[in-house]
Amino acid sequence: MKKLRWLGAAVMLSLYANSVWAFSIDDVAKQAKSLAGKSYEAPKSNLPSAFRDMKYADYQQIQFNHDKAYWNKLKTPFKLEFYHQGMYFDTPVTINEVTATAVNKIKYSPDYFTFGNVKHDKDTVKDLGFAGFKVLYPINSKDKNDEIVSMLGASYFRVIGKGQVYGLSARGLAIDTALPSGEEFPRFREFWIERPQPKANWLVVYALLDSPRATGAYRFIIRPGEESKIDVQAKIYLRDKVGKLGVAPLTSMFLFGANQPSPTTNYRPEMHDSDGLSIHAGNDEWIWRPLNNPKRLAVSTYSTENPKGFGLLQRTRDFSRYEDLDDRYDLRPSAWVQPEGNWGKGRIELVEIPTNDETNDNVVAFWTPEQLPEPGKEMNYKYSILMTRDEGKLHDPKIAWVQQTRRSTGDVKQANLIRQPDGTVAFVVDFTGEEMKKMAADTPITAQASIGDNGEIVENNVRYNPVTKGWRLTLRVKVKDEKKTTDMRAALVNGDKTLSETWSYQLPANE
Repeated sequence: MKKLRWLGAAVMLSLYANSVWAFSIDDVAKQAKSLAGKSYEAPKSNLPSAFRDMKYADYQQIQFNHDKAYWNKLKTPFKLEFYHQGMYFDTPVTINEVTATAVNKIKYSPDYFTFGNVKHDKDTVKDLGFAGFKVLYPINSKDKNDEIVSMLGASYFRVIGKGQVYGLSARGLAIDTALPSGEEFPRFREFWIERPQPKANWLVVYALLDSPRATGAYRFIIRPGEESKIDVQAKIYLRDKVGKLGVAPLTSMFLFGANQPSPTTNYRPEMHDSDGLSIHAGNDEWIWRPLNNPKRLAVSTYSTENPKGFGLLQRTRDFSRYEDLDDRYDLRPSAWVQPEGNWGKGRIELVEIPTNDETNDNVVAFWTPEQLPEPGKEMNYKYSILMTRDEGKLHDPKIAWVQQTRRSTGDVKQANLIRQPDGTVAFVVDFTGEEMKKMAADTPITAQASIGDNGEIVENNVRYNPVTKGWRLTLRVKVKDEKKTTDMRAALVNGDKTLSETWSYQLPANE
């Protein structure tokens, strides 16, 4: 009798699993491929002017009623809440729930929300639709639901882990970023969210992407934890040729930091969501590129075949480097993209856009393939995104990494010990690492450094740093034309053995 009950339970479990997975990314891909063969239809806004013209402070008053969170009455640690339309979030997205037996649209109702002081006619909002959704999960305490995922606006999404606060964003796709023709922003127009099983510690979300020149089907498996991880599969179809396709794009903010201090007096020493781009190239080279806030658009490219990983990282973790009690830049996560399989030839591209304040995301990084297929042909990419505050574990422990980059006015010490500026720019770069910390202080470490045509290295000095048990590189460079960018590279070596990642920096044009 017990055996029969066990067999019956096993059959039911099998049926449940099969019925859930009966809806898959292929179902979304069919729609994406069909859309790619048709002319693009721009989304139509159904938003009343009172909501479209509202200020951010007014939009913030529209809050989801936590008591009405989706799945509130189910035995699952995951809950769903929704974003109301307003401001530039002015087109509805369709949100569906996938259960063991059906796919059902989650219907919009104004009863989900409290509107604060926002005046509105209930009849004009009764059929609006949602702008996006958020996921709640008890990541910091078993007794409290924390917002861990936000999917709102175009194809942007943000995910955090334990003890983290929102910072940089990921995107589904980037098209023609930093090209003169202007960037195209694809959007997720429909979502399908699997109802999680009671003890599941992951959530599956499907999304249909659409834009004038591309469509796509996405599957996200979100795994919350100390370091939340998102497994992504994307099937992309072009409607028409594009100038540049950005795969696995990350978007962040860099206003100022140690390598580029604030031009105005500010009690915060640094202000950024990320301070550098890290690359693990296909040839196993590690590259670190500190971020800038340039005075004009800047694009840096790193050609590589079959990249092993890249990410926008927040390596600076000490609170004293920020001193901001409200925005807590020290708690914002790094995002590390790890490709699955071979992505072929292409390049990792970094785009830096001038900004005067921290509300603008001005940094974008992505992979762009060397060749694109003809319109209608499927491109299939799989990768994971790790949201972490433990940047050290991302690297090979045998390779030292850049702990910080500081920029200063170059100077020389006179006979009377007074420092005299000499018209150079100085860079102080600290390297550290597990293996490096084991080396004797008198290890003969030097730096292989180079500079582009627009500059000259006048000092290349490496010395032991007893505080970090690493080595400090000091470069003083003479810039020929301040109206042009200046590119530099450096790595620490001991004889013919490379000890560190490659520090790759671009001094912005000064104009």
